[in-house]
Amino acid sequence: MAKHQFQTEIGQLLKLMTHSLYSNKEIFIRELISNSSDALDKFNYMSLTDDSFKSDEWSGKVFVKLDKDDNSLTIGDNGIGMDEADLMDNLGTIAKSGTKVFMENLTGDAKKDSNLIGQFGVGFYSVFMVAEQVDVISKKAGSTQAYMFSTDGSGEYEIKPVVKDEHGTVIYIKLKDDEKEFLDKWRTQEIVKKYSNHIAYPIMLNFSEEESEGEGDDKTSKMVNKTEQINEATALWTLGKSELKKEDYIEFYKTISHGDDEPLKYLHNKVEGSQEFTTLFYIPKKAPMDMYRADYEAGVKLYVKRVFITDDSKELLPPYLRFVKGIIDSEDLPLNVSRELLQENRILANIKQNSVKKILGAIKKLSGEDADTFTQEYNKVIKEGIYIDQTNKDILLDIVRYKSSTEEGLVSFSDYMSRGDSEKKEIYYIVGDDEKVLKNSPMLEAYKKANIEVLIMDDSEIDSIVTPMIGAYNEWSLKDISTIEAPDSKSDEEKEEISKEFKSLTDKIKEALGEEIKEVKISNRLTASSSCVLKDPSDPMAGMSAIFAQMGQEMPETPLILEINPDHEMIKKLDSLEDTALFDDIAWILLDSAKLSEGLEPKDKGAFALRVASLASKAI
Repeated sequence: MAKHQFQTEIGQLLKLMTHSLYSNKEIFIRELISNSSDALDKFNYMSLTDDSFKSDEWSGKVFVKLDKDDNSLTIGDNGIGMDEADLMDNLGTIAKSGTKVFMENLTGDAKKDSNLIGQFGVGFYSVFMVAEQVDVISKKAGSTQAYMFSTDGSGEYEIKPVVKDEHGTVIYIKLKDDEKEFLDKWRTQEIVKKYSNHIAYPIMLNFSEEESEGEGDDKTSKMVNKTEQINEATALWTLGKSELKKEDYIEFYKTISHGDDEPLKYLHNKVEGSQEFTTLFYIPKKAPMDMYRADYEAGVKLYVKRVFITDDSKELLPPYLRFVKGIIDSEDLPLNVSRELLQENRILANIKQNSVKKILGAIKKLSGEDADTFTQEYNKVIKEGIYIDQTNKDILLDIVRYKSSTEEGLVSFSDYMSRGDSEKKEIYYIVGDDEKVLKNSPMLEAYKKANIEVLIMDDSEIDSIVTPMIGAYNEWSLKDISTIEAPDSKSDEEKEEISKEFKSLTDKIKEALGEEIKEVKISNRLTASSSCVLKDPSDPMAGMSAIFAQMGQEMPETPLILEINPDHEMIKKLDSLEDTALFDDIAWILLDSAKLSEGLEPKDKGAFALRVASLASKAI
């Protein structure tokens, strides 16, 4: 018998399961039955598509055995099974980053933490909340040798060859002394009905029950071994909507989401005609923890005529809908459709197109608190969709929300239009990283004075890429206020006259700052601030910072344009200042303070601090 050490992260996880997560221990039954169901799905597919596994006798099932005398609970299946390498890879190690992410997302709240267990592929380890010893006996379909994986959860496990007739997996759980509740028939039956009622295979409960015989003095009792099916064993999505209650949908969602939360929305749809398929989709209230990871888990399973095909294809829905969970069941796809064919299959492309429209239509109809919840969790991925899905761009633009310079909360483009100038038909926006910085930006001053709303886009990593390519919404053009003239009551002649008046000053400031800036201009966008900086819209690198950031590269420095406020007292006095050294210090302070107002850093922070201190000393 070979002894092995658990992977470090799994050792930590086992310790956590054994000592910390005690709020919702019953979920270990849900997780083990879910794993059995997956194993049955995989063998069912093989039995229908691979001649070497075809059998008229095979019928998938899950069994649960309660043994009060032995203080043990056993859960097993006749699914695909595991060989020695599978046991080591699936139970002793987790190759992907699921365990690490799980550990990082623990909150310290035992109930919330236990609800994360199944979301990261670590559901098997929940058994150690109740077990003092676990033996996993498994035989892989097509193999002649079975193996037993044994551990008490202390850090080591053993694997040895054993004898087992049928393929599949049996998990023997020696319960801790204070976990006898899970040997009660009614308690276990209640848990299975709660979490696993619509597992598509029968779940058979084996238990011993006392029965009486005879009457009066002749009455005797004995223990009788019984087996009963304790779930519906009907794929929920195949039932008609009229046969199902809201509670049925919610409980099924908990099964596929491995959690206790209710979904934000569910959509059950059956299409008949030239193509036949059924879809059941759920929008979770909380975004999946791995939503922004490259190795995110796909949330939708594909079935063909109720036969499970795959649960890891990222082709079933576009990537920006990766938060959606559920089922697609097609009547028309071939059972042996390969992963490569899925990417180009016309039938699946039609199902995908129909599904996206249904999901987006349902999202658009969300209102009140549900709409707010959706926006809080998924606004960023909807922006991704605007960029990559030109077919559904219009409805995505209806769904997306932004912060505003004049309104509380988040607003839609149509909200903005209802308050905007219907003659100009322009939607103004500003992009940056920090809402507070943007709302206090000098660039907004003229818009505030003119009582014009500006959308605050404070997710620059995506907004700076997506928003310019939107172009327009319902014939209203989107305008980045850093690239256009601000609203101003002055005529063109007046502006030209002011520029001439301050020409010598702007030339002197440019000379003082040198190559650090591209140009110095008189501003019509400032009312309170002395200066502001902006990118040159004609510079081809002006909008590339987010793209460089996504590639993990530093953005090459591009000189900024400095605008000064001709009505500001400092600028008026600076125009007549003859002290060259002092003039240069103030020119640099104008630039660096303008950068700070936009959330940028001065090139030389130490020099900036010295100039401010020097100027303050002279003022005192």
